[in-house]
Amino acid sequence: MLRTRFRPLLAVCAVAATWALMVSDADARAGRGGSFGSRGSQTFSAPPSTTTSPSARPMERSMTQPNQPGLAQRAPTTSPLGGFFGRPGFLGGMFAGFLGAGLLGMLFGHGLFGGLGGFASILGLLLQVVLVVFVARMIWAWWQRRSQPALAGGPAFRNDASGAMGSGALGSGALGSGLGLGGGSARPTAQRASGTDEVGLTPDDFNSFERLLGEVQAAYSTEDLGRLRSIATPEMVSYFSEDLAANASKGVVNRVSDVKLQQGDLAEAWREGDTEYATVAMRYSLNDQMVDRQSDRVVEGGPDEATEVWTFMRRQGGHWLVSAIQQS
Repeated sequence: MLRTRFRPLLAVCAVAATWALMVSDADARAGRGGSFGSRGSQTFSAPPSTTTSPSARPMERSMTQPNQPGLAQRAPTTSPLGGFFGRPGFLGGMFAGFLGAGLLGMLFGHGLFGGLGGFASILGLLLQVVLVVFVARMIWAWWQRRSQPALAGGPAFRNDASGAMGSGALGSGALGSGLGLGGGSARPTAQRASGTDEVGLTPDDFNSFERLLGEVQAAYSTEDLGRLRSIATPEMVSYFSEDLAANASKGVVNRVSDVKLQQGDLAEAWREGDTEYATVAMRYSLNDQMVDRQSDRVVEGGPDEATEVWTFMRRQGGHWLVSAIQQS
């Protein structure tokens, strides 16, 4: 009887597991279709919407903690027993005294309002239930506020009066010279509301972002951790290393080739001390295949397209490193 009753539920779970595996395998490129890494104080804030990526999935894995210095902290709150119990004066003291006396009564086996009789006992029972529910709800609300990550507000989103991308252009085909960012090209750029640029990015910076997109995928495809260490943060390299180890245990290698940027634009760029960050939305095509290590036979995959939001960081005067990847 029970087996028959739970059979539909088991079937649904099996279908869900199958879909989860299919999604995981379909996103086998660097990052495996996940959202991970660090964006400094903006790690737990959604990147501003862009034409290429109207939204991005929140971080699923990050070594940055919400309570680390540099992240926005919640304002101090009143005592967890706020509201009615937090009010000074006669009512607050009276009910706090009742609650304390009642708890002592319970410890000695007389109940919260032990010793009272008749109507007073009934009233005491009702008050006991109300107080227990009230205190439990307030403790639960306090715990939820304490457990929720503090969100850091990102730089303001502004519109260019002309509507042109200017030095922040990452339109179809290329991030840099292919869109009039350098070399005097007359090709018009894409039109959008541009994100805040507190860094003052140049065409060379956008060329670096496009180059890093291809280099990360190429190094991931050849399982070259040494190369990845020179173009990504140690945190990102640790995630890439986990993915490559998982592929090795399965006897496959992820071959990624023909990476071509189709469209991209700047979400935001900002400074934190001597560190600069830039978050860029990019849509690109690629050939993403899982290949058997022994026979070199293609197990799955093929031509694909991805839209992701990449964050780059650098120390002033240094070169850009990939510090986060989020799925659109």
